[in-house]
Amino acid sequence: MSIISTALIVVVALEALYIMGMEMFGSEEKLHRTFGLRKEYLKMPEARVAMANQGLYNGFIGIGLLNCRFIFPENTQYMGSMMFVIFVIVAAVYGWASAKNPKILLAQGTPAILALLALLIFK
Repeated sequence: MSIISTALIVVVALEALYIMGMEMFGSEEKLHRTFGLRKEYLKMPEARVAMANQGLYNGFIGIGLLNCRFIFPENTQYMGSMMFVIFVIVAAVYGWASAKNPKILLAQGTPAILALLALLIFK
């Protein structure tokens, strides 16, 4: 796998882990500013549980990408990386469409789309 593909995969993985940290441990103010969620919503215990669960899945994506690239056997790295990068792209498109917020597609989707292109081009 190329250095470009590896670098972009690491960026996508670190972003997913950052989002995990924000969703699981971020303050109400930080979540409000970062994700545009209403403060009243974030004060609800159910909302915090939902955010933590969502964060957990982002963590799985981040760790999955890092495992695919650095730990899995060489013959599975490409397909595993493709799978997780496509998951991120689908999540970004869904988040953009459901929240009607193009920042989601730009912030989360762009690195993943670049990683996918790098994987396809520099296989």
